[in-house]
Amino acid sequence: MSAQNHAIGIDVGGTGIKGALVDLETGELLSDRVKLPTPEGGKPDDIVETTKEIVEKLAAEDPDAPVGVCFPAIVSHGVTLSAANVSKKWIGLHAEELFEKGLGRDIHFVNDADAAGYAETRFGAAKGRDGLVIMTTLGTGIGSALIYDGVLIPNAELGHLEIDGHDAESRAAYSAKEREELSWEKWAKRLQKYYSTVEFLFTPDLFIVGGGVSKNYQDFLPLLDLKTEIVPAVHRNNAGILGAAALAVRGERRDAGERGRSAEVGIPPES
Repeated sequence: MSAQNHAIGIDVGGTGIKGALVDLETGELLSDRVKLPTPEGGKPDDIVETTKEIVEKLAAEDPDAPVGVCFPAIVSHGVTLSAANVSKKWIGLHAEELFEKGLGRDIHFVNDADAAGYAETRFGAAKGRDGLVIMTTLGTGIGSALIYDGVLIPNAELGHLEIDGHDAESRAAYSAKEREELSWEKWAKRLQKYYSTVEFLFTPDLFIVGGGVSKNYQDFLPLLDLKTEIVPAVHRNNAGILGAAALAVRGERRDAGERGRSAEVGIPPES
């Protein structure tokens, strides 16, 4: 088990794969962020090969650093059960094993929205917050992460709630705003319906909004009328990297016997 507080985080996306060496005390990047295009078609072997290239560059700075990889899919016990913006060949694949074989090392493998939510818990808008925090990432779809008293509850697919007969993300994701050329006001009406529904179902203590559009949060968050506090994410483009890295170290400690429960159940952040 590595006693250090450094880890490599890799964020696999539909258009790019990026990674960095992370200081897990501060959440700061200890290296330049390395980014390469996601191979066309997003096939498993191609993505693993590109990931290997990034990890090798970053491991040159810290060869013993644990590695965490976050991925746009439902992840259960290392198996990808869905595929968003990558090849359908990922569905039902033992992806964690494939990455470990290709990289020649153990990794911790997690859903990308869960990684982002965990990053906000450790280093961002949810740090020190008790109760139920729901993070949503508004982009091509709507990713989501549930954190209760600092414990990540994995694989919440709240973007796929059915609202008015539609998959919620098909109408309320940022891609819908762009596709239909909606004004901020018209898009906010759709977001209002979405967040009001989630609020009614879960009664959260805090909403965090991530995704690239969150940098424009002043254009739409003030238009929402909710009982729940709603704030922008702190770590937008780096959230996946930070969360994957932090979970890699927690997973390593669990494997060393410090925790008897699977990481799939949820891991509280460092105190």
